[in-house]
Amino acid sequence: MEENFLCLDDILLSQEKLPTRTECVFPRLGFVEKTSDTRDIPEGTKMEMPLWLAKGLYDNKRRLVSVEQPKIYRQGWRTVFSADPNVVDLHKMGPYYYGLGSQLLHFDSPENPEIAQTVLQTYIGRFRRIMDSSQNAYNEDTSALVERLDVLERSLFRTGQIGLNDFQRWEKGQASQITASNLVQNYRKRKFPDLEA
Repeated sequence: MEENFLCLDDILLSQEKLPTRTECVFPRLGFVEKTSDTRDIPEGTKMEMPLWLAKGLYDNKRRLVSVEQPKIYRQGWRTVFSADPNVVDLHKMGPYYYGLGSQLLHFDSPENPEIAQTVLQTYIGRFRRIMDSSQNAYNEDTSALVERLDVLERSLFRTGQIGLNDFQRWEKGQASQITASNLVQNYRKRKFPDLEA
């Protein structure tokens, strides 16, 4: 999944912090690391960086930083997700679980296949419950359910709710009449004078 910097969610995703470790000395950047009073950032320093910076400094040829897996993508949490993904409050753990998980695959890690599989199975496991809830919660307060969802899942839930509301309005006869588009109407207006001539 590539970033779209015209999308607010992708901009916010790029600000998510990743645990990193420096692989070389960063001269005159000691002020960035708040826990140190040194002038430089020494090799092996552990620090958190936003995703956009970690991707910029991570390069296969000259590795300036190495990225460690965030807690929610480690083996212990992968076991929880494989048991029952519906019990986890994804928003509390990180509102961009799916997006960050797919971005982590850009960093070389032996755990990438397991992370990808866990993210996919989590989405599959939670999809049915989200869609069922969005379709069966007509005119009800759904804030308790929605507050536990990831940003992607919230979007999915909203789409399901809009579809349900549109269907309910159509069923009651409150939907607007189907009309021809403006493009078709304008085309007809141009054709009739041509036929009369």
